[in-house]
Amino acid sequence: MPGANPQPHATSLSRRAVLGVGALGALALAGCTSGSGSGSGSGSGADSAAGTATSGTSAAGSSSATGSTTSATSATSGTSASTGARAALSAPVDAATGLRVPWSGAVLPDGSVLVSERDTALVKRIPAGGGAVETVGTVQGVDAGGEGGLLGLAVDTATYASTPVLYAYVTAGSDNRVVTIAMGGGRFGAQTPIITGIPKGNIHNGGRLKFGPDRFLYVTTGETGRTGNSQNRDSLGGKILRVTTSGEAAPGNPFPGSRVWSWGHRNVQGIAWSAGGQMWASEFGQDTWDELNVITPGSNYGWPTVEGMAGQSGFIDPVRQWHTDEASPSGIGIGPDGAVLMAALRGQALWKVPVGSDGSTGEPEKLLDGEYGRLRDVFVGPDGNVWIITNNTSRGQVRDGDDRVVRLPQSLTG
Repeated sequence: MPGANPQPHATSLSRRAVLGVGALGALALAGCTSGSGSGSGSGSGADSAAGTATSGTSAAGSSSATGSTTSATSATSGTSASTGARAALSAPVDAATGLRVPWSGAVLPDGSVLVSERDTALVKRIPAGGGAVETVGTVQGVDAGGEGGLLGLAVDTATYASTPVLYAYVTAGSDNRVVTIAMGGGRFGAQTPIITGIPKGNIHNGGRLKFGPDRFLYVTTGETGRTGNSQNRDSLGGKILRVTTSGEAAPGNPFPGSRVWSWGHRNVQGIAWSAGGQMWASEFGQDTWDELNVITPGSNYGWPTVEGMAGQSGFIDPVRQWHTDEASPSGIGIGPDGAVLMAALRGQALWKVPVGSDGSTGEPEKLLDGEYGRLRDVFVGPDGNVWIITNNTSRGQVRDGDDRVVRLPQSLTG
């Protein structure tokens, strides 16, 4: 691609400092109405979502470490989350095994963790403090195939106690969509679509959901292999969307009346916010460069005109880039020490990118190289440690016990 950096490892920002970018995003967030808002949304009707909490065959590994607490997470699922003491672990510990193509994890205020299974459309629950994994329910209307199915999960932990709602990104028969599922008593109730009409394809369906520091819902979408979607602001494909809890365009969005927060994306797979409100996103490249981007409202990230650092006017360069065999990034999170952590599929590793007090990035460090195979998601768990979700039952080399959710000790992640 034009201007691509030929170095073989992760490379840094080439033409613009990160300093000031995070501040711009934070100011934009601060200027928006706090709270998730309400509205009619784009979907209509409510479907009955099957499922009661039942015992599953997956079993959680031993979690005898002191301090495996049920401390609540922060009000957003995209930030480093634990408010209690960090549990002391001397080695990685399986929190769940025997999962089938798990995709996303969401921490509940009671310390339990929900995990989506892409192909089965099941949502599993890892109890607070460990124990047998349960099936909470089946998300209705999922049309799994290719890279589509039941993808991202999110909860607004600030309101979950009074209004328990699960948000899910699903591939349906004719589109990708975001649905809400009532979770009274920890069981699935009514399911309601709040965003419909996101382009659907065999590849590049996006699918990550997270609540930002402003408590609006952010949604990542892919261009489904139709590259024209990315540069078409009227299409919901190849974008990051910012919406209310009813699915409408959030107040303060850069394009009036539009859900679009940023555009020119190929297939954003992870989003997170560091201290000060700086937003980060991981993105699948095509043949040359995978990307870690700082996201600012209204910005165009260049696909399909550019891939990686091109220095081309009108487009925003990534702050870090990797060859596609080193990364193929999926979920990202902010670690307890403030670094960006990025799960890598093809790269079969956890990448750690230090973040300075000014928002700049340091040299990436490759963790867990090949130890767990393909990694799909990473987040700070209820015990204050970093948790990862593996992804070997779809395309990888299946190990005994795969797929699994693993708690990592501080000695590995910082």
